[in-house]
Formats: sequence, C-alpha cells, structure tokens
Amino acid sequence: MKSFANVNARDAKDAVAKLGQPNAVAVGGGSDLLGMVKEHLVEPDVLVHLKSIRKLDQVSAKAGEVQIGGLITLDTLSREPAIRSRYTVLAEAAESVGTPQIRNAGTLAGNVCQRPWCWYYRNGFPCFKAGGKQCFSITGENQFHAIFGGGPSFIVHPSDTAPALVALDAKFRVTNSDGERTIPAAEFFALPRVDAARENVLAQDEILTAVDLPAARPHTRSTYHKVLDREAWTHAVVSAAIVLEMDQQVCKSARIVLGGVAPIPWRLPKVEAMLAGKPITPELAAQAAEAALEGANPLAKNAYKVPLTKAVVRRTLLSLATKA
Repeated sequence: MKSFANVNARDAKDAVAKLGQPNAVAVGGGSDLLGMVKEHLVEPDVLVHLKSIRKLDQVSAKAGEVQIGGLITLDTLSREPAIRSRYTVLAEAAESVGTPQIRNAGTLAGNVCQRPWCWYYRNGFPCFKAGGKQCFSITGENQFHAIFGGGPSFIVHPSDTAPALVALDAKFRVTNSDGERTIPAAEFFALPRVDAARENVLAQDEILTAVDLPAARPHTRSTYHKVLDREAWTHAVVSAAIVLEMDQQVCKSARIVLGGVAPIPWRLPKVEAMLAGKPITPELAAQAAEAALEGANPLAKNAYKVPLTKAVVRRTLLSLATKA
C-alpha cells in the first residue's frame, strides 16, 4: 500500500476545495474505501476526512420534513425513533447492511455512493468499471449480476439504503465548488449506458452531504425485504423497498423499488399504477409480481432471480398491505 496524506475538512466547502488536489479521495466511515485501497482499485495521494465536519451526522425535522446528515452511521440511522416510526423502510434497510461493525462505521452517504462488488472489478480485471473496454460477467460468472438495465456493464448496485430512499422520494443535497445542488434520489443513480465507469451523477469535486425526506403521509406503511445467499456480511441477491399509502384496505398510491437486480435502484412504475385505487388482494399481488418482471433479461447463470423477484414482490406486498 502506497503512502498518502490525511487531511481533515473543516466544513463541506472546505472538503470540496481539498478534493481539488491531485488524486484526492473523500472518506467518511471508510469501510468501502479501505477495501478498495487494499485491492489497489484506488491509490490516493490525499484522503480528505469528512468525519471532522460538525453536524453532518444528525437528523432534524422542520415542517414535517426530515433532513438526515450524510455522515450519520447506519446503526444510528436504524435506531433513530423518527425514522423507525415514519420511514420504516429506511430504518430496516440500514439495519440490514453488512455486520454490526460495518453499521457502526459505515455512513448513509457512503452506503449510497459505494462502488460495485462485482468480483471481476474487485479482483483487478480491466473491466468497464476499472476503465477497461469489456464486461467479463457477460460470458463469465454472473450469478449475482443484473437482470434489468444491464449493458454494457452488468453490475448490480450494492446499496441497501438506495432503494429505500428512491421509494421514499428523497432528495439528495450535494455540495460542490459553486455551492449546493439538490438532486431527486431517482435521478442520482446512472445506468452503465450513460457512463459505464460510474454509478451516479456526482462529479469529482462533489460530495453527498445530506438527504431530505418529504413529510410522511398519514396511513403510510413501508418495509424493506432482502434475500441473501448467506446469513451475514453480504449484499442483496434480491431486495424490495415498498411504500404504500393506504385508505383502509385500498391502496391510494405505491412506490416499489428493487435492489440487487440492476445497476441502479430499479423502480416499478407500471406495478405502482396497477395497485393504485385497489385493494391489494392475493390475486392482485400475484398480477403485480408478474408485471414486475417485464423486461427482465437474465444472463446464463442468474435466471433464478426471475422467480425469486416475483416471490419477493408478491409476498412483501401482501404482508405490508395486511399489516395492522
């Protein structure tokens, strides 16, 4: 491992200025970055530490809306009473990440912005994500790769909190050299066809500093369900973040976002439209699950994700709709 300098940022603007140095990288909790440095995927000359910035690890409420600092740890976020009660899907997503040690160090912004865990990328292959000209998973080991939105890269986005934030219609506050801009969560993530080397729209000199959640509507229910290939320290094979606004037994509106199946959090607007204005019966849930897989294009070794995703959507919908 090469030597590098460590600098502490005074505030978000100072962090952005320090990131303007040659080969500088931002670090919050550092759980993802440490692995990437060890694997020689990044070899920074300067680490710009964000943990020194005050008040970016807090949750605040104003006029019903909630702002979450990007440096809040996943463990703290999962236990925050206001998040647990009003934005359950996000609390459940945060508590599902990795291990207790990772949740105690990892931050919300870091989880949203983490790089892919594709074994080709992580093991030094010259793939699209590493600046190369091909995706080795297409004809290789693709058991955990994308069934939606793939091409030219077929990675899946590894974040658990990202599908929950898209389902909650969150907005991301991003600081850059010109000040601050706000990006809807659904527009923050980028498909490989936009830029095969990137997963989001952040520029080199930008950092995700906070997340804004809209006021929770009355009678809203939400949950996050994650299927793993082992019990701990792994990412979703398939996951679903579902938010339902209910009027007794009738679904007034729905937002459904899948994880583990696409290079970005994969929203299902057609399924959402199917549910609006109707009671969610077993029959409707089954129809919605079928519609959820429209456009799926599995690779040679990940077709099992198709029936698995159907089951996750159907069961999670029914469980949430019938929840007291």
